[in-house]
Amino acid sequence: MNKAARYVLLASCLLVGLLVSGCSDGGTVNQAEDSAQLAEAFTQGKALSVSFTDARVAGMKGIAENDLLKLFVDDKTGAVAVIHKQSGEIWHSNPPERESDPLAAGVNKGVLSSQLKIDFYNLFGQLSAVNSFSDSVVYKQIKFEEIPSGIRVSYQFGTSKKTMDDMPMKMSKDRFEEKVLSKLDNTGKRALKIAYTENKENSVYERNDGALKGLQLDRALKAFEDAGYTEEDLVADIAENHLDQTKPEPRIFLASIEYVLDGDSLVAKVPVSSIQYPEEYPVNTISLLSFFGAGGPESKGSILVPDGAGALIHFNNGKTNYPAYQQQIYGTDQTMDTIENAVRTQEARLPVFGMIREGGAFLGIIEEGESVATINADISGRLNSYNYVYPSFSVLNKGDLNLDANGQQRSLPKFQENPVMSDLTVRYAFLDGEDASYQGMAAYYQQYLMQNNGLPHLEAADGKDDIPFYLQLIGSISKKKHIAGIPYQALEPLTTFEQAQSIVTQMQQRNIHEIKLKYSGWFNKGLDHEVPDNLSVDRTIGGSKGLKDFVSFAEDQGISFYPDVAILTAHSGSGFNETKEASRTLRGVPAALYPLDKALNRRDRDRSPSYVVSPKRVGKFTDAMLKDFGGFKTGGISLRDLADQLNSDYRENNQVDRAESEGISVQSLNKIREANLTMMADGGNAYALPYLSDITNAPMSNSNFKIEDEEIPFYQMVVRGFIDYTGAPYNLSTYTDVKQYVLKCLEYGAGVYFEWIYEPNHKVKDTEYNDLYAVNYELWIDQAAEIYQEVNGFLKNVRHERITGHEKLSEGVFKTVYENGAYVIVNYNRSQVTAGGRTVEAESYITGGGQS
Repeated sequence: MNKAARYVLLASCLLVGLLVSGCSDGGTVNQAEDSAQLAEAFTQGKALSVSFTDARVAGMKGIAENDLLKLFVDDKTGAVAVIHKQSGEIWHSNPPERESDPLAAGVNKGVLSSQLKIDFYNLFGQLSAVNSFSDSVVYKQIKFEEIPSGIRVSYQFGTSKKTMDDMPMKMSKDRFEEKVLSKLDNTGKRALKIAYTENKENSVYERNDGALKGLQLDRALKAFEDAGYTEEDLVADIAENHLDQTKPEPRIFLASIEYVLDGDSLVAKVPVSSIQYPEEYPVNTISLLSFFGAGGPESKGSILVPDGAGALIHFNNGKTNYPAYQQQIYGTDQTMDTIENAVRTQEARLPVFGMIREGGAFLGIIEEGESVATINADISGRLNSYNYVYPSFSVLNKGDLNLDANGQQRSLPKFQENPVMSDLTVRYAFLDGEDASYQGMAAYYQQYLMQNNGLPHLEAADGKDDIPFYLQLIGSISKKKHIAGIPYQALEPLTTFEQAQSIVTQMQQRNIHEIKLKYSGWFNKGLDHEVPDNLSVDRTIGGSKGLKDFVSFAEDQGISFYPDVAILTAHSGSGFNETKEASRTLRGVPAALYPLDKALNRRDRDRSPSYVVSPKRVGKFTDAMLKDFGGFKTGGISLRDLADQLNSDYRENNQVDRAESEGISVQSLNKIREANLTMMADGGNAYALPYLSDITNAPMSNSNFKIEDEEIPFYQMVVRGFIDYTGAPYNLSTYTDVKQYVLKCLEYGAGVYFEWIYEPNHKVKDTEYNDLYAVNYELWIDQAAEIYQEVNGFLKNVRHERITGHEKLSEGVFKTVYENGAYVIVNYNRSQVTAGGRTVEAESYITGGGQS
């Protein structure tokens, strides 16, 4: 794009106020007016001194050392390496043999040698990229500074050095002689006489590209500068001579990585203050150490990704016909979700990833910036010869705004106002021996969370051996009814408090113990209730008196009671103004969530939407809810979305990014804990774990992405023994075989879960809740009792035990070992197998060890 065109676009931007980032008056500390300012800000550092060397990493300089690790750096390329002293394993930031990679070419070759990659937007909202090798190291724009226990490496991406394209390919004879030559001394004139040849027939001077090399190019550029030739002059000459020439735009970015040894880990941090960019080129994402520890085509090993419960991608699995792995930590920001089709995948609940090799392993833990992080992984054979996994971080997001100009639709980019203000920090913890496995990684991460208050305190066993039976009851729903042919919305009771007592009593009669009851649709007009700023118990199910009676009943019967509340999602109605209180998308409209039409697998825009509550309102609704909730004396609360969703608000001049939103959610969780309420929650994102006693709809599988090879219970191996959990309700799950469900509960150490109503199923027909097609309790209660007795028969022996071992014995056969030594071997196959010298029948299991 030539400069004249760029000025037109900038003028349009200023007129319509669309490019918030590129056209705002102010800007943040991360922005600069242009690349020249950034080029001036980057100064070369001093030569790096050598503390020690090691022949195993020849050419690299030792920078820091502790009892467990040594850190080295290549002061020419910025590459680092860590030697694990006990195992001798070497972990390189970039593959040592990358120069001879037969697959990587062009840009991909440069990326193999880079430590940082920056994806940025141009003024049309199109993505481009720079990397620390091709756009920094090649220009020798890299500097090193020693810091305690490590080193800071700073990069300038791109160069402002002028090229021949800063001179016109042609210039009219009159302009060349009057505008340039007349203002130069003899030295300058000689330089331009070499650089240009007169075409007398056309009365123009034409550039001699073959002569413009080295010193001659420098002299010609200086001559133009001495003559006062400006960028505006260049644009004019390009236009006058109808040249197919684009003025090169210097795009200069600055960023740094700080490497620090901390015990058994390397901590790599990109300080947010180091990320600087021109206003015209906002940064979208930053990828950190894309090839750290990468395995080559001859290597054996696996990549750990946090997909749902967890998954492994085996090195060199040949699945290059399928997409690479890419998943956002904590799921999609619903203010950014533009997908109309329902995407049925598991969320990544834990901010971790890892690499397992024959000689060792590392576990990557994202310590800062996890709420804006995406985990990326791929296998060899696609872009290069390596198997790799790395995090990328969203700095600025973009939306598209559609305008109707003179009957023509035009899409223009709209950027997030301010970049994320969190540092981007990843801990690479190195494991060896038996710990160099996904089992060892899970144990390490569990200990890490314990030491950093990331899990609830492990309480002494409460004497209860039976595992939880999770039951969700639905009180009432909104249903369209008619009076004299006139439609109106009314509450349809599905389970009154009295009926709930009856269901619980019948469960107890069937020896279902340790019932943990989540009650949804009990206040503020049913299941999709209005915001909890003022709690009013629905009279159709018994009102406040019915609730108090049920609380007394539950207490007498030893039932744990968790009334369900949604805080991050709202329906329009009393107490909520979507214009003022809903999050805004980048298009400036309230973030609406339309229900799913399961038959079409699409969002149904003919139905009433719910809205994403602005994070700025979450604290207000939490306080209001707690003010009324305490009077019910339930002892517990179920949180439908506070541990499951994480959303932004792009309201103009009042933005809340995802990192800030996480902090707001944590503040609300802390307020609820201070109110002495035991918390059950859906989902179980990592930041919520310290506050929870129970997790429903916990991840119990992976997403079955084609590139993945194995599903593993990594999530369960981290939380079991600290938090009780269960997956989706069996009667609303995808299981078609009850035996498979029982086996999964045993293998993953999970409680049994059902969702019921008292009334017949036809009560939900022709409502917005058709998905509740199989929830009448009478149809399920006997089978539920059978499932519970079987699962509880083994798991009661490991009620409070952590999972200490898990392995795949053969296809469809898995062994789980619990802390007290008890184990279960499950066989998902439809045929008999032999495991450990013992026979396991089809779709069955055997137990042993410990107290089993």
